[in-house]
Amino acid sequence: MMTRSALFFAGLALALLVPLGLVIQKEHVLATGESVLLELAPLDPRSLMQGDYMVLDYGIARGLREQLSQGPSSGQLVLKRDPDGVGRFVRLDTPDVPLAPDELRLRYRVRAGFVRLGAESFFFQEGHAERYERARYAELRATSSGTSVLVGLRDAQRQPMGAEPPAPPPPPAP
Repeated sequence: MMTRSALFFAGLALALLVPLGLVIQKEHVLATGESVLLELAPLDPRSLMQGDYMVLDYGIARGLREQLSQGPSSGQLVLKRDPDGVGRFVRLDTPDVPLAPDELRLRYRVRAGFVRLGAESFFFQEGHAERYERARYAELRATSSGTSVLVGLRDAQRQPMGAEPPAPPPPPAP
């Protein structure tokens, strides 16, 4: 009887600690990661089962599909940010080439012929699809290890998207 209880509580602790660990990891990336913008090509922003969302397809990933289809199925890209903060592909990361001060790493995986950068979907409130149709950049935060988290979307002028439009001023008092 005691063994069953211990096993139950061990399973319960594991079920609670694993998601907590993932949240802590993502919060660490958000707090310590460097911001980088990636050009994107949004796809269909609808899903009947999951609500409204946008599938993200990154320009960097599209450009590397053929090159990486013959290479390793996972690794790290080296990006260099332009003056606007947009990341441009420089090379695949190798242990013998150190990063320059203006470069950063970003993890990738090749799955079913597509290069995945870890954040391929952006979910938003139902009925707000029009707000995100103009998205041209994804903002990610990436750590020195290449781990990244999607922070938000940006428009063609690289301005953050998604904030509620300002409310109209109240009418003047009579």
